[in-house]
Amino acid sequence: MTDSADHRPAILGGTPVRPAGPATWPPHNPSIQSVLQKLIESGDWGRYHGPHCPDLAQRLAAYQGVEHAWLCSSGTAAVELALRGLGVGQGDEVIMAGYDFKANFQNILCLQATPVLIDLNPTTWQLDVDGIEAALSSRTRAIIASHLHGGLVDMPRLRQVADRHQLGLVEDACQNPGATIGGRRVGAWGDVGVLSFGGSKLLSAGRGGALLTSRADIIERIKRYVLRGNDAYPLSEMQAAVLRPQLEELDQQNIRRHAFVRQLATNLKDVSGLALLPILDDSTQPAYYKVGFRYSASAIDGLPKDLFAEALRAEGIAFDPGFRSLHLIHATRRFRAADILTQATLADTQMLTLHHPVLLEGDAAITEITTAIEKVQQHAAEIRGRQ
Repeated sequence: MTDSADHRPAILGGTPVRPAGPATWPPHNPSIQSVLQKLIESGDWGRYHGPHCPDLAQRLAAYQGVEHAWLCSSGTAAVELALRGLGVGQGDEVIMAGYDFKANFQNILCLQATPVLIDLNPTTWQLDVDGIEAALSSRTRAIIASHLHGGLVDMPRLRQVADRHQLGLVEDACQNPGATIGGRRVGAWGDVGVLSFGGSKLLSAGRGGALLTSRADIIERIKRYVLRGNDAYPLSEMQAAVLRPQLEELDQQNIRRHAFVRQLATNLKDVSGLALLPILDDSTQPAYYKVGFRYSASAIDGLPKDLFAEALRAEGIAFDPGFRSLHLIHATRRFRAADILTQATLADTQMLTLHHPVLLEGDAAITEITTAIEKVQQHAAEIRGRQ
């Protein structure tokens, strides 16, 4: 590889691999355009009550294989309502991974309960089911299991643990809609599952969320909390209407995303310092809102993770650092750590993610990502020197 402008990283003044930048989301979709036009014609876009929310709830429940789907204003709100539906309250403890979306931690605090943080599985970097029982106390009421960055928690085993100890199980599938474990939809393993329809999600309505459950008692507790003359956490008719065609397309799109990631993994198998998070086993079919990678700065001339991601974004590739681990960003008085959280600390320093829109492109995009990573890797020492 020469040092021409085409071969130098864009962060050093070279030509970006993707000059137009990352693909936008949500993309143009004729089906959604048609739905929006019909909403204008019917006036349903502005109605309190219409056919679209009930229809979406019915379709989601059937798709997930559960009895009930309750629509709400966001995935964050859905987690809060899921915990309320399980009766979590003041003085209770809720077990979750030390590496997780911050809002899940905050939702536990909102209910005056205590987050109990356990470590990640060292292979998959998802919640470590083996750490659950050691974290239990007389106050433990529930578990939150989040499927993150294309990975999947071992739900069959976690379901057994929750049942054995009579614990409520919230399954956060916001990043994995349509994924399956052993032929069963992610979000249907928990007592209550959670989806997000945020603007960047695989199913996008700008905002919004849903709860999935077969337990009528959970739905009744949620109704008592949110129905206050109107719905305090609503999803609009317009949002519900644009989600329907996306739900119909989700399985086919997930197949395309999975094929893209498999080929990308093949292309990157000899690239040092960047390892794709493995899937749980051959019985699983993940979805990919983010594609997670372990990053080793020592294998790439000491290039810091954040600077590596910045260099990839300059090439037009949507690489970003992962979440901050919860025990590193919150005061210790706000949670109980069940162990020393070794893997969660590693994830904080090593997790990188690739955003999903590019996964619906073809082989050319796989080549572009590979080329961009190789450019940055070859010039890592020079990029590091510009700090």
